Amino acid sequence: MKSLRDLAGLGGLVYSTDHGRMCPDCRQPQAQCVCKAASVPAGDGIVRVSRETKGRGGKAVTVVKGVALDADALAGLGKQLKTGCGSGGTVKDGVIEVQGDHVERVMEALKKLGHQVKRAGG
Repeated sequence: MKSLRDLAGLGGLVYSTDHGRMCPDCRQPQAQCVCKAASVPAGDGIVRVSRETKGRGGKAVTVVKGVALDADALAGLGKQLKTGCGSGGTVKDGVIEVQGDHVERVMEALKKLGHQVKRAGG
């Protein structure tokens, strides 16, 4: 038989007959969960676009940092930028990476969407 101390390490309440499913992180009902709302990064409001080649075997990658959007909206913006450049890429840790040297094209697309854009790096 397991002790109560062992059961406490499982994460706590996951379902309540009063509220239904509970969020394991904030322990609020899922309809009132605040975990996802707090994930929008705060910055200075300037989107920085740069070109990187370090650690990529000499291949250029356009990097977009500082976009103050949640994860889903950032993924949508990344898809839109990749499609506009006709290349692949990824979105991870709040940074959009587009394969190839597309700094000017990405900057124009972000300006059209209403973002304040600066070129970073050389």
